Amino acid sequence: MIEYVSVLKLKALEGHRLWLRFSNGEEGIRDFADILAAGGEVIEPIRDEAMFSRAFLSRGVPTWPSGLQLDPTNLHMELAAMHALTVPAAAE
Repeated sequence: MIEYVSVLKLKALEGHRLWLRFSNGEEGIRDFADILAAGGEVIEPIRDEAMFSRAFLSRGVPTWPSGLQLDPTNLHMELAAMHALTVPAAAE
């Protein structure tokens, strides 16, 4: 069963990584090396760390000024598959 989530908070980290806190209380760090390797018109601008760090939330969706938007449910499912999600002690 798919758990639909949104992103409540995000923070760009060095090395093209993004820390994400989801609406279900879980959080994780997503490395974007694979996405950057795929390339594309909206991907190219975020290869620059300064542009990558301009990530923001638009209605719970990670977004960049280049127009790139990433589905929060897919991000959550990817992190879950990698066993890269945690629940902070304060949220338990």
